[in-house]
Amino acid sequence: MTTAPIDERRPAPGLDRADAESYAEWFAVLADPTRVRLLHTLSTSSAGAMRIGDLAERLGISQSTCSHHCQLLRKVGFVVVDKVGTSSMVSVNAACCTGLPHAADVVMGTLSSPPCCPADLPVDVTTRPVTDGDMEAVLAIYAEGLATRNATFETTVPTAGEMAARWLPGLAWVAEVDGEVVGWTAVSPVSARECYAGVGESSVYVAGSARGRGVGKALLHTQVTGADAGGMWTLQTSIFPENRASLALHRSADYRTLAVRTRIARLDGQWRDTVLLERRSESC
Repeated sequence: MTTAPIDERRPAPGLDRADAESYAEWFAVLADPTRVRLLHTLSTSSAGAMRIGDLAERLGISQSTCSHHCQLLRKVGFVVVDKVGTSSMVSVNAACCTGLPHAADVVMGTLSSPPCCPADLPVDVTTRPVTDGDMEAVLAIYAEGLATRNATFETTVPTAGEMAARWLPGLAWVAEVDGEVVGWTAVSPVSARECYAGVGESSVYVAGSARGRGVGKALLHTQVTGADAGGMWTLQTSIFPENRASLALHRSADYRTLAVRTRIARLDGQWRDTVLLERRSESC
């Protein structure tokens, strides 16, 4: 997908003062290399949260210094500090993973010409509208997503009829590699009210055996161009913050972070957060 010449690009929206002040505070906090290292250490920790004492030891700084940096990061929302017994546990705020890259894009003006969809589409992946004969593969791929516990709050696989009934007509596709269905995407209505007829909830699922081959890129390209052609003016999706690959993929198609919904629902008895993203058509 090519981008328009610079002189034909959509004018960048103005950056209001409130947003500019917020972004300046974020970047100011990250002007210290120790805080950058601290945030990186937390972000790449397999445990998800660390005690301040362990974090200080990892960084080679005193516990009091580590606590001071954590409080500065907490103040702007980059980390969460929870008291567990006598220990302070520090974890990355999920909003940091998406809000900060978005802020950088806004400040640098790269969102003034939003991409239609991911570039560098794989040549060996084809997409087409879903058919009844695809539903067995679609449900199998969905079941894989359920099993990861990082794709959806649902815990049971619906029937083919129930699944197909969720989708808007003409807005469901599959991806194939060598004639085998390896992924699917679909758009569902968010409301039965007529005023929301152009607003849809999107889903993208890729078979585990086909991940890393660009299947998601191909599907999202088909999804957003198909939705635009079908008159949809808004696409939205909710993604678990742990699913960073999906967050990055959607951002490449101009999905923008609206909010992190903290403890929005339970999965297997555990409260989970989701990142709410939205893509607006240029026609609206």
